[in-house]
Amino acid sequence: MSDADQNPITTAPQQAVAAMDDQATAETFEKIFFELRKVIVGQTRLLERLLVGVLCRGHCLLESVPGLAKTLAAETLADVVGGSFARIQFTPDLLPSDIVGTRIYRGSSETFDVEFGPVFVNFLLTDEINRAPAKVQSALLEVMAEQQVTIGGVTHPVPKPFFVVATQNPIESEGVYQLPDAQRDRFMMKIVLDHPTADEEMTIIDRMSVSPPVPQQVISLDELIALQQRADQVFVDRSVSQYAIDLVQCTRYPDRFNLGDLLTVIGLGASPRASLNLVKGARAMAMLRGRTYATPQDVFDIAPEVLRHRLLLTYDALARDITPDDVIQRILATVPAAWVSPKPNDSFERS
Repeated sequence: MSDADQNPITTAPQQAVAAMDDQATAETFEKIFFELRKVIVGQTRLLERLLVGVLCRGHCLLESVPGLAKTLAAETLADVVGGSFARIQFTPDLLPSDIVGTRIYRGSSETFDVEFGPVFVNFLLTDEINRAPAKVQSALLEVMAEQQVTIGGVTHPVPKPFFVVATQNPIESEGVYQLPDAQRDRFMMKIVLDHPTADEEMTIIDRMSVSPPVPQQVISLDELIALQQRADQVFVDRSVSQYAIDLVQCTRYPDRFNLGDLLTVIGLGASPRASLNLVKGARAMAMLRGRTYATPQDVFDIAPEVLRHRLLLTYDALARDITPDDVIQRILATVPAAWVSPKPNDSFERS
């Protein structure tokens, strides 16, 4: 009798992750990126970070001026992995029940039924999230943190995997609301998009102006859950975790890292969620790069996206046009990291 027969509760994702080897994982990521790049021109960092967010079960906040494929990237990712997709256009008159759902009375049966909202999908795009008031934005707090919704005192889990992509436009000044600090902290990463280069824009015209390409589904949701479980198994040495902690500690106590001038710049440092997400992101980055162990370089590469929306700067810093990215670059250039290298017996050492 096989182990699966002895354990009837073995799930499909658990069986999939057990059968997945390093070569198969690498080929899967190659296919995913091929389909994503077939639709999205350039924006390599965006695509990589979105996939990191999915593998880490995190959520991403995208910020850019209009027209840089934020919505298209989220929808394409959902198509490639075979997940259900919904888009909510945030407006000032939106209500929390428009997002999570509500109870409705059925006169025929004289009972209340639950009408589920659009959050009950695998991939949720909240477009222009800063156009809705705080009470609407806070309706996402429970579902983002706990992947469940409470309606009428009854808790309803959302489908797994669950991934939220929120977008905001930094140039709007009228009819927008600043995201609450608790809401921003729920996002694993804030990804800032830049304009394409001239060559990339020519490719966009050639590819998208007449008959836009259609992405093909590469994996199933069970296989995606298996990849998430495999990312959880990536080894993280204590020195890598310590580097992540040092980066976060430097945002709170910069004088301990010979950056005393940042005391007048940083009003509030990053929360412990930053440390957790740095390590989670390092695991996913290592997996995308074909390694079974994380290095400080993985933490270094993911740090700008994890930290930039968690730093609150002082009025003095804002008056001097200092941005969170400027502060993060100072921190990354100053805080030292121990190098981790694999031994032949797959153990790890600090050199």
